[in-house]
Amino acid sequence: MKTLVMIIHPNLENSLVNKRWMEELEKYPDKYVLHDLYGAYPDEIIDIEREQQLVEAFDKIIFQFPFYWFNCPPLFKKWLDEVLTHGWAYGKGSEYKLAGKKIALSISVGINKADYHPSGRYKYTLEQLTAPFEITFEYIRADYQPFYAFYGVEHHASAERVEKSAKAYISFLEEFRIKV
Repeated sequence: MKTLVMIIHPNLENSLVNKRWMEELEKYPDKYVLHDLYGAYPDEIIDIEREQQLVEAFDKIIFQFPFYWFNCPPLFKKWLDEVLTHGWAYGKGSEYKLAGKKIALSISVGINKADYHPSGRYKYTLEQLTAPFEITFEYIRADYQPFYAFYGVEHHASAERVEKSAKAYISFLEEFRIKV
């Protein structure tokens, strides 16, 4: 079965990493379905029913986005707030429509990995800073998996590193796809 990759970048055309990842993913239409959230909703008015039907159709979902201000782009937060509705995704009597679905994040990070450490500049690991996503997906009974990250976009995103990351991203997704 194909994996849904939700691409959530407010300026994808000018992205170094996310745009390259998307280009690499497009080489494998038999394995990945790409959904550009900002492209689908330039007015940021989300078709909730359409989004719910889309994610229901896949057993494996990746949310790909840049991590800035220690969080996700605003449309992703809005998507979480509006699509993961009570009675559909969670709650008493809910069908928990995403229960058991494997979900992971693919994140491009502007800062170097060493800065995301208890003794680093930002005092917390990326795992700690993304804990709200883990808790959210566990709350709706999805099977949250470890993330993929590219660190150092701001200062160390050479063409060679970005290209290597695209290949490594595909390897990450292949492992994700075969997990049962």
